[in-house]
Amino acid sequence: MLNKRILIADDEADVLTLLESRLVANGFEVVKAVDGIAALECVRTNQPALAVLDVMMPGLTGLEVCRTLKADPNTARLPIILLTARHEEVDRILGFEYGADDYVLKPFSPRELVLRIGVLLRHQLAPVFSLATVMNVGCITVDPLAYRVTVEKQPVDLTRTEFKLLSSLMQHAGRVLARKALLNFVWPTESSIEIRTVDTHLRRLRVKLGAGGRLIRTIRGHGYLIDQRHAR
Repeated sequence: MLNKRILIADDEADVLTLLESRLVANGFEVVKAVDGIAALECVRTNQPALAVLDVMMPGLTGLEVCRTLKADPNTARLPIILLTARHEEVDRILGFEYGADDYVLKPFSPRELVLRIGVLLRHQLAPVFSLATVMNVGCITVDPLAYRVTVEKQPVDLTRTEFKLLSSLMQHAGRVLARKALLNFVWPTESSIEIRTVDTHLRRLRVKLGAGGRLIRTIRGHGYLIDQRHAR
């Protein structure tokens, strides 16, 4: 059965009430939390399909909850939308560095937020890409059907976004992919995502890949590629 359970975590009661009514009206089940500690517990006990986290929550901030969830292999692939009243670009970049899948500024349109939730859930269910062949470049192996990545035969836990970025690069190994092309591969229907977001996720991806990270080269002024020439 399709999981349509959504966690909303916000310390503002009116935000919780508004979002719950909109989501229920669109066929979703809602679980709520009023602080970061309760949000973590809700994820672990209710296993939602997606979490909406306010950044400025008591106990633990939304950023801290996001970072904790993305660091846990059991919840790393949970789609997360951050809500915030902070409009500085550095705050958005920090959210993506912590692993958030989307970032919505307050005040927001409830209808738009429900649509964004739907888009993320559709991406979660869709295949990463059409090829089912296991791909190998150097010490990196990607198995699309098993949703598995190994580096030097050791498993690596990636978020769905990181998995899609790596898969796109592996699929086009030896070819430079522009940032805009990678943006379209990973967020095909999301026009508000900035090009810089690709750089943020790729920095995280390189770190997680360890020795395999050196195979991802930055081509200044163009984009990125998996460099087969440096594969051993």
